[in-house]
Amino acid sequence: MVEKDEDLLTLGKKQFRSRLIVGTGKYPTFEVMRDAIERSGAEIVTVAVRRVDLGARGKGSLLDYIDPGRYTLLPNTAGCYTAEEAVTTSLLAREAGLSDLVKLEVIGDQRTLFPDVVGLLEATKRLVKEGFTVMPYTNDDPITARRLEDAGAACVMPLAAPIGSGLGIRNPYNIRIIMEQAKVPVIVDAGVGTASDAAIAMELGCDGVLMNTAIAGAKDPLAMAEAMKLAVRAGRLAFKAGRIPKKLYAIASSPIEGMIDIE
Repeated sequence: MVEKDEDLLTLGKKQFRSRLIVGTGKYPTFEVMRDAIERSGAEIVTVAVRRVDLGARGKGSLLDYIDPGRYTLLPNTAGCYTAEEAVTTSLLAREAGLSDLVKLEVIGDQRTLFPDVVGLLEATKRLVKEGFTVMPYTNDDPITARRLEDAGAACVMPLAAPIGSGLGIRNPYNIRIIMEQAKVPVIVDAGVGTASDAAIAMELGCDGVLMNTAIAGAKDPLAMAEAMKLAVRAGRLAFKAGRIPKKLYAIASSPIEGMIDIE
């Protein structure tokens, strides 16, 4: 049961307690994937539609290892290079019963996997008209983020660094500008490498973090999944608590002003 004062992440008509979204690719086995997702505490799990046989449920498919009663499936359009491909893939996923949520990717370059923002905007507009809750993966450009929001996106998901790079947040200033102007959630997507990267994203004020490789590619995916869960929670708490201002010189934690002279 959701309490009134809970700190929830709202995406479209749905609310979530966890602000960590995790992927399903690159794990050594489906069993490790299943256990890592559980350890992460995530409630949303993203699945690459073009890399999963949607008709193979019950036959050892990836989807057999994800409990749809426990997790919200977030189909994504990874591998789509045009707006048309992304829209078609999203429609197929919904027809197969996955979700009307979609993590929208329209890739513009095979080497960097940076988004094609023109195609992304086109696909966003079309999918919003089709009744989807659209969560677009985009670059860290505030103008593009604003246009995606104007197009009806339920959130904006700027990259921290290239997909799978593990470089962490390369441009926190652009992320901050995006957050200042956005009226929808801002979720960092791509580039997180370790728990401190996730904590930094949340301390900046981001509403959530989406990751896959950082957990799946770790030496111990289960331990990293738990580390990410704790980092996202800690970063969110720190942001809400409000950090002290940064100062150039020291300030005594026990000031001498007002102390009694006992001599």
